[in-house]
Amino acid sequence: MKLPRTVFALAWADLLERVRRYSFLITLAVAVYCGYLCSVGRISLTVNHMRGVDNSAWVGTLLALVGSTFLTLAGFYFVKNTVQRDQETGVGQILAATPISKIFYILGKFVSNLAVLSLMILVLAFSAIVIQLLGGEDNQIRLWTLFSPFLFLTLPAIALVAALAVLFETIPFLRSGFGNVVYFFLWIAILSIPAATGHQAIDLGGISIVEQSTSAAAHVPDGESSFEFAAGRIEKPADTFRWDGIVWSEEILLTRLALLGPTFLLVLLASLSFNRFDSSPVYRRAAPAPPSRPYASTAADANFSTTPVQVTLCPLTSTARHGRFGTMLSAELRLMLKGQRWWWYVIAAGFFLASACIPNAEGRGIALACAWIWPVLLWSSMGIRECRYRTDQILFSAPHPIRRQLPAVWLSGVLLALLTGSGFALRLLPGRNLSGLLAWGIATLFIPSFALVLGVWSGTGKPFEILYTLLWYVGPMHALPAFDFMSSAPATAATRYPFLYLALSAVFFVLALAGRKRQLLA
Repeated sequence: MKLPRTVFALAWADLLERVRRYSFLITLAVAVYCGYLCSVGRISLTVNHMRGVDNSAWVGTLLALVGSTFLTLAGFYFVKNTVQRDQETGVGQILAATPISKIFYILGKFVSNLAVLSLMILVLAFSAIVIQLLGGEDNQIRLWTLFSPFLFLTLPAIALVAALAVLFETIPFLRSGFGNVVYFFLWIAILSIPAATGHQAIDLGGISIVEQSTSAAAHVPDGESSFEFAAGRIEKPADTFRWDGIVWSEEILLTRLALLGPTFLLVLLASLSFNRFDSSPVYRRAAPAPPSRPYASTAADANFSTTPVQVTLCPLTSTARHGRFGTMLSAELRLMLKGQRWWWYVIAAGFFLASACIPNAEGRGIALACAWIWPVLLWSSMGIRECRYRTDQILFSAPHPIRRQLPAVWLSGVLLALLTGSGFALRLLPGRNLSGLLAWGIATLFIPSFALVLGVWSGTGKPFEILYTLLWYVGPMHALPAFDFMSSAPATAATRYPFLYLALSAVFFVLALAGRKRQLLA
């Protein structure tokens, strides 16, 4: 009974610590908002341009798919901080001195992650009852039909995500911002591979199971189904069909339970890679200490005096009171690029050449998008380096920290955007594409402004890494005009949206100044 008690105690203590944070309320608010999007039709499920009657089966399955797809993205970032928090607060060092083994600790963190995500899903499940009653098409609540999709579709998916969050925290190169970006693309791959292969065994969200069941209920011939589960402004279909839910056969249940195998394997890998909060894992033989010798008095000791010495400080000259902005800008740019290896610059140069030399306009746009996703971890450090390296008290006590230091940080980010994306601009110059150059210039202002305001107000680079990567994926990579802040696609280069992002850049910069002022007054 030692294992269950220890794991439960660790998970319960971690859960209580989390529910006392404002981030937990944000977690529940995200679940409620997803339910709202389903109720107003922003997230919809259609089969051959028809939808199911809003009964317990249809509404419950729709929200269960939301939980196993969209919330597996947001949920990962909400729970990926538990090991790091123990490290920062010093609790990890206390736990490392106890007899608790690594596997017990990792299991406790996994159970805690699963509990937090389960609370999100529980809120989503109860919101399904409200959505069904508001729909008014079928007011009879069938609890098993409504809750079973959450149990068999969503719960195995969030269990795998909870294990992945712990694993990412125990691997050194994945616990930082790089891991946040990696998971985004991993999440896309996990959801896309089943659609391309058609295998239910690797279907994290359970979409293929819902597709087969709903297509059969809609009497759609094999090979002619146009199953669609999407988000956005979608007109609600007028044609409906009745669907009474998934028949949970033994084969389907075994397929969903098979996800527990990789889940526990990930937990085991996390326990093996966990360093038990050892800050110096590499053992080095200490140099032999010099032989001690008896103390001998010297002439300096004889002349030692305890009389205090008066020291007169030289006053600052008038020229010393004026800061050299160029020197500060250079220092901020060097700090931003500090630690980058030679291969980082080689890849950045490759994207520069690709965006300048590719003849096809769409290809150049993709090259520019790649060139501006490559420095995402450098931009995410804007506005947080002072707190991360404990230099905030020094910098904030310097003369005019808002007027001098913060604009230098912002301009260093702008220079980074100009340098990495200038290949695209060089290709536009010969053709005198002024609208494209204007949109490109606005993007070089928007990216660092976005990074700076999120860094100053949140104190961490995680919000920018998540939101910027998501915006980059749905905008420039998919050429959606409203979200293409780079205006790199030919269809969006001359639209009104660049001016929207110019206004947002100005608003973000002002908000960053206000956030820094708040930090100075705190």
